[in-house]
Amino acid sequence: MADLPVRALTRSARMAALPLGHASRAAIGVGKRIGGAPAEAVAAELQARTAEQVFRVLGELKGGAMKVGQAMSIFEAALPEDVAAPYRATLTRLQDAAPALPAEQVHAVLKENFGPQWRRKFASFDDEPAAAASIGQVHRAVWRDGRPVAVKVQYPGADKALMADLRNAARLAKVMTSWVPGVDVKPILDELTDRVTEELDYEREAASQRAFARAYRDDPEVAIPDVLAAGHTVIVSEWLDGVPLSRIIAEGSREERDAAGQHYQRFLLSGPARAGLLHADPHPGNFRITPDGRFGVLDFGAVAHLPDGLPPMIGHLLRIALTGDADAVLAGLREEGFVKTTSRIDAQGLLDFLDPFVDPARVEVFHYSRDWLRAQFARLNDPRNPDFAVGLRLNLPPSYLLIHRVWLGGIGVLCQLDAHVAMRTELEAWVPGFAVDPDLT
Repeated sequence: MADLPVRALTRSARMAALPLGHASRAAIGVGKRIGGAPAEAVAAELQARTAEQVFRVLGELKGGAMKVGQAMSIFEAALPEDVAAPYRATLTRLQDAAPALPAEQVHAVLKENFGPQWRRKFASFDDEPAAAASIGQVHRAVWRDGRPVAVKVQYPGADKALMADLRNAARLAKVMTSWVPGVDVKPILDELTDRVTEELDYEREAASQRAFARAYRDDPEVAIPDVLAAGHTVIVSEWLDGVPLSRIIAEGSREERDAAGQHYQRFLLSGPARAGLLHADPHPGNFRITPDGRFGVLDFGAVAHLPDGLPPMIGHLLRIALTGDADAVLAGLREEGFVKTTSRIDAQGLLDFLDPFVDPARVEVFHYSRDWLRAQFARLNDPRNPDFAVGLRLNLPPSYLLIHRVWLGGIGVLCQLDAHVAMRTELEAWVPGFAVDPDLT
């Protein structure tokens, strides 16, 4: 089993090698084209080799490097099919797995959190990890009262590794932007850095999980495991069986995709209203469908506190956008800080730019598809399209940063699911300020 690389110099060197490797392969590709190889074949080879190197290193480094990959993976559905193919398998692996931490190091973490008699808390403990993720791994165990539990253990040195990775991740921005059209990577990296200390504090995460569990207790559609014990780098919670959302994306039936998509969208929107919290890490590895058909949620490291629910302006402006009142939408976005007072922008162009957020509310049931998302990203990323200039003039207020991340990330996952979702119903139920106008049905 691989040890977690934590030496800053080693990690920095491996991160730095990624863009250098990309540049080297690009130069080789130019040489091949000069030598007569078809441009399409050279481009495909370059994309495949870059994907393999990027995601292999991200997965092995874990920490911030892997978190960057997870954050980007939710946009895989936006890639053109000929580009997406080399990435899809590695993206899925990145969402669900990583090299394991040796048992002796796991035991040391448990001793540090629960004392030298930590084993007395468990009837049994499995040293083989059941799952591994960006900054921790999960072990199966049986609690002293007989309940099956999941023991989430943070990798030793993850704090130093995480900060080192995120400081160096900017080196990847150019490479990653080249295969995720229309996405500015830098704000994503900045936001991940800002949230790092929160995600490293498992006691804080346990408090968030307990709050979600209280809000959804006995819910027939949502399953949130109860937390039984927690330390600064360990969380013990009830075990939750189920089919990972990533597997449904890969091989689910039409019925399973649609049901999962509806559950997924409902949970993301209902959290602020029911728990005063927004689950802010929407990648598929955090969710599963339980054997009794409920939507299970496993990770609460990234959470936004919204005690008053989602800002009412979101629903209000969505409702106005459905009526086509471009001037009112522009005025509302100026008021919220999305459009600076000094910025000149065409109101109708702005409304057209917002289509990815408004389209799902135009019909009773919306089909989230890869083709739809690719068309949207291509439109927004084309300098010849007026929408491109509109995007350059918009501003993202700090208070909306996580909301925007969840909304956009959720769209990416729903398109991976190829799901049909009754979006209007969810907006009406959970988003303050939104009301379905009968004239729009």
